[in-house]
Amino acid sequence: MKCIPIILIFLFVVSCNEMKTDTKIVENSSSAITIKTKNDSLIFSEERHFKSIRQVTFGGDNAEAYWSFDDKQLIFQSNYKGWGLECDQMFLMNADEIFNDSKPLMISTGKGRTTCAYFLPDNKHIKYASKHLVDEKCPEVPLRKNGKYVWPVYDSFDIFVADLEGNITAQLTDEPGYDAEATVSPKGDKIVFTSARSGDLELYTMNLDGSNVKQITNELGYDGGAFFSPDGTKLIFRSSRPKTEEEITEYKELLAKGLVQPTEMELYICNADGSDLRQLTHLGNANWSPVFLPSGEKILFSSNFEAERGFPFNLYMIDLNGKNLERVTHSETFDAFPVFSNDGKYLVFSSNRNNGGNHDTNLFIVEWQD
Repeated sequence: MKCIPIILIFLFVVSCNEMKTDTKIVENSSSAITIKTKNDSLIFSEERHFKSIRQVTFGGDNAEAYWSFDDKQLIFQSNYKGWGLECDQMFLMNADEIFNDSKPLMISTGKGRTTCAYFLPDNKHIKYASKHLVDEKCPEVPLRKNGKYVWPVYDSFDIFVADLEGNITAQLTDEPGYDAEATVSPKGDKIVFTSARSGDLELYTMNLDGSNVKQITNELGYDGGAFFSPDGTKLIFRSSRPKTEEEITEYKELLAKGLVQPTEMELYICNADGSDLRQLTHLGNANWSPVFLPSGEKILFSSNFEAERGFPFNLYMIDLNGKNLERVTHSETFDAFPVFSNDGKYLVFSSNRNNGGNHDTNLFIVEWQD
């Protein structure tokens, strides 16, 4: 979504191509470290912005990794059955770790479903959405409605703060309806999140303690996955905004059932207070998981607009004026959830590359070059 149940990634990808890699293994006291050679096939020849690459997870479904403010750690979500999981939970790792056979520290409660974790500026706490207060079991994940692909937006999601040992220290939202997809401004003063408290899925901001809630968007449709610009003055997000009478009716009917249909999404940009809102992309299909580049002058996002059958998804860059669209990754499967380190040197993203031909989604960290 950012923030989608990882099982839904499967519907994005129908088949995967097996890739060969040249690697060597170095053992240390904790886990096997995979060192990629210069001619590593994990970087396709056209991927000129990737100087080097490191695969972080090996197996299961792992996504939505976010950096601590000091870039020393990452928080991510996984539903990897090899770690004893039935649905998405949150895991903490050091930025230089690799998890081949080992399991990272689970930082969520292990109850219910969780989504959308993010570090707070003190690097000692994270926030994430969870439905454990209402249901400690993993909920069903509807994948299709009337033959169409859908995402669930659970009305029992609320946003919590936890320390790095997994102890919940605060609850930031308690309004009826969906509250999730929260990210923190690089300035360290505001959180932006998606909520259904108005009866529609809109963007809101609040202080780090949950106070001073302000509605940012106010137009029918699903506004979500928002990120602040590096200077905290702008927001980039994805939206599926119905236009025709038929689209509006379908959207409202699905939302009443706690569902959205994300097959047609475009990117929108606005000031952090919601002013100067405008549509950034007009590409068609699904354009989502946008983030600002460290310069603040471009957007990196995932899209399948070039795909004929819904896949592959690749990463693209575009200027803030909607010009100079550039394809960044050249996968035949799925690349999404890109997030830059705060120092701008590294990019973490999720991909189906190097998964042996199955549907595993793993985390990769690349050294970024312009």
